[in-house]
Amino acid sequence: MANAILEATTHTDGDSARIELRGDIDGSAREALTAAYGDVGGARSVLLDFAQVDYINSTGIALIVGLLARARAEERAISARGLSPHYREIFEITRLSDFMTIIADSEGDAA
Repeated sequence: MANAILEATTHTDGDSARIELRGDIDGSAREALTAAYGDVGGARSVLLDFAQVDYINSTGIALIVGLLARARAEERAISARGLSPHYREIFEITRLSDFMTIIADSEGDAA
């Protein structure tokens, strides 16, 4: 399986930001995730949009945990949308869902 390098684009609107993720979240995603998160500025909430993510491995999960820890230290709310049923289950099993709001696709875009 070919590795799709992660592209992350940050969109801000006042106190909220959305990070649009495209590609795979694995060890090579660190730089893109860090840069995109750095672009949220003073946003108090950040939506991670996984709609265009097909693959997340254990290193990618660790990167997301690090991002959640950083957000928690900054008192910034994190939510996620666009997770496939498989990755939604993984977020629940790993308890990532305890530290972020998971938005069902039917709830629409929140940033």
